[in-house]
Amino acid sequence: MDEYLKANRQLWDAWTQIHVKSSFYDVDGFKAGRSTLDSVVRSALGDVRGKSLLHLQCHFGMDTLSWARLGARVTGADFSEQAINAARELSAQVGLDANFVCANIYDLPGVLSGEFDIVFTSYGVLYWLPDLQKWAQVAAHFLKPGGTFFIADGHPFAMVFENEGEVTDLQPRYPYFHADEPMRWETHGSYAEPLADVHNVEYGWQHSMSDVLKSLLAAGLQIQELREYPFARWQMFPFMERDAEGWWRLPERFVQIPLIFSLTAKKQVPTSSPTLLRNS
Repeated sequence: MDEYLKANRQLWDAWTQIHVKSSFYDVDGFKAGRSTLDSVVRSALGDVRGKSLLHLQCHFGMDTLSWARLGARVTGADFSEQAINAARELSAQVGLDANFVCANIYDLPGVLSGEFDIVFTSYGVLYWLPDLQKWAQVAAHFLKPGGTFFIADGHPFAMVFENEGEVTDLQPRYPYFHADEPMRWETHGSYAEPLADVHNVEYGWQHSMSDVLKSLLAAGLQIQELREYPFARWQMFPFMERDAEGWWRLPERFVQIPLIFSLTAKKQVPTSSPTLLRNS
């Protein structure tokens, strides 16, 4: 397992150096005040002013800092040292107070202390996780009683279709159900800069929707809401079209399928044991 995570860390270290300069991330626009948080995320979490928020798998911190702009007290965590260094630099450049921690998500409880009102993670996160049960335990560990966990990510069903090459239709290729052994890919460039001169190996894991739900329930969280959407933040397939709000959608000729999902869960507030009434 360490071999896979080490390779992925090297990949993200290399990608970070590309991403901070890419038009895909538009760091200059962010510095000028652009928020990276979409309507799905914003509407789910509402007013975050004064709340403590932990962002898992934060990359170089643009979403984390977008929450800070909205008044949250933020901490971002990622396993890429290059990403965390870039996040700290960006935080200083825009003058936002944020704490960034470099750690493998599974090791985070041994590195970071405290509990948070919100644990947040979004878009392109589950694929990189070999063990969802441990991931959910980490999320629950950092939540205050009554706190909120939120995730938005690519829908597991959409992940089974071919998304590279000259595909013109939805063609199932990848497994829906989880396997302990990861999928292995030789990568060239990155999703943000496909032509970038960088070559790496990546390892990823598929997880079904039931895997996500079961892991959170087993960690003691209560599922509040699960939503599925027929659009995505990014162009999943070459034949997708962008709408007026910036979402990527399948053309009307396609049967519409879920492309992303969002889930909100709560950590229960412990109930005190009932007091036994005794005769005096």
